[in-house]
Amino acid sequence: MRTLIVTGTGTGVGKTVVTAAIAALARAAGERVTVVKPTQTGVAPGEDGDLADVARLAGPVGTVELARFPEPLAPATAARRAGAMPVMAAQVVAAVRGIDADLVIVEGAGGLLVRFNDGAETHPPETLADVAAALDAPVVLVASAGLGVLNTAALTAEVLGRRGITLGGTVVGAYPDQPDLAARTNLDDLPAVTGAPLLGVLPAGLGTASPDALLAAARCGLGPVLGGGWSPDRGA
Repeated sequence: MRTLIVTGTGTGVGKTVVTAAIAALARAAGERVTVVKPTQTGVAPGEDGDLADVARLAGPVGTVELARFPEPLAPATAARRAGAMPVMAAQVVAAVRGIDADLVIVEGAGGLLVRFNDGAETHPPETLADVAAALDAPVVLVASAGLGVLNTAALTAEVLGRRGITLGGTVVGAYPDQPDLAARTNLDDLPAVTGAPLLGVLPAGLGTASPDALLAAARCGLGPVLGGGWSPDRGA
C-alpha cells in the first residue's frame, strides 16, 4: 500500500480537487483508492463534506472521515468549542494502517501545522506533520497560484525538512485562466524555494467538473509521479 499526505499552503487552495485528481488517475490505472479525512470542520452532521466532493469528482473510492465539527475553524478549536474529543495523530495512523487499498491519500485541513488537538501533559499539540512522520509518507503540497505563496510554501518545506519528512513536490491547485505576473513566475520559483519539483498545475474551476472532465484535466495537469502526463516544460 502506498500512502500520500496532501496538505496546502492555506485554505481554499484546491486540496480537495488535487486529492480527487490523484485518486481519479489511480483508479484509471486499476488501483483501489481510499481517501482519509482526519477532521472535517464547518459541516453539519449529514451534510456533504470534502470526501463527498472527492467521490463525486473521482468516482467510486473508499472514504474514511474520523471526526467532524460544525464550526469552520481549525480542528482543535472546533473540537474544543463543540465540547467534543479531538482527533489524535495515533487515531489517524491506526486508521490508515487498517485500510486495504493500493493507495491511501490523507487530506489535511488547511496547512501542515493546523492543530488536530491541544496536546496534553504527555505530548505537544499534534498536526498533520505528526501523521506524515509516523507513516513515513511523502507529502504533496497544494499551493495557491498568486502573490504570497512563495513564503508559505518555503515555510512548509522547511518544517518538513527539519522533521525528516519527504516533500514529494508541489501542485498548483487552481491556476487562473488569465494569470498575472506573480502566478506566471511562481511556476519557476516554487521549486526553487521548496527544494522539491513542481508536480502539476490544475486549472481553476474543477470543483464543479464532471468525473470525465476531472480525469482529463488530471491527465493533462499532473505529472508522471502522480499518474499524469504533465511536464514542467509544457507550462500551465
